[in-house]
Amino acid sequence: MPSASRKSKDHKPLDLHTLFEFVGGNAPSEREAVLDAVADLVKSGFLSGDAGSDFYRRTEDDRLALATSRDVTMYTRAGCLLCDDAKANMAPVLDAFGAKLHEVDIDDDPILGERYTNDIPVIFVGSEFFAQDRVDLARLRRQLESAKI
Repeated sequence: MPSASRKSKDHKPLDLHTLFEFVGGNAPSEREAVLDAVADLVKSGFLSGDAGSDFYRRTEDDRLALATSRDVTMYTRAGCLLCDDAKANMAPVLDAFGAKLHEVDIDDDPILGERYTNDIPVIFVGSEFFAQDRVDLARLRRQLESAKI
């Protein structure tokens, strides 16, 4: 099974108005259920939003909590040569194990931008920090070999 590298859609805001359309939209009980679920996700740290806005984003904690042991998350930004090198070097190893690379552009999220601006690429395997700046391919191979599916 070949790996899939994709730009993460996680940074795109979740619009509550769109979400209401998916659940049927107008019944007050359905709107309240959605608002309660969003409030719970914000409280637990899985969504963040601007005060008074109807737009929310998944947080880093949420992305990593949902990652499987064969999900590799790389924090990156456009024009990062170290990121491009890491991605190219990891590709054959990820392909060999059917692992998925999820790229997250730190410039799309102010918190990630502040946290990682001078450190990219930052790489997580599953929910665990794996590497910063450079990738040890032998270690990546060992980690993916021992990963539970």
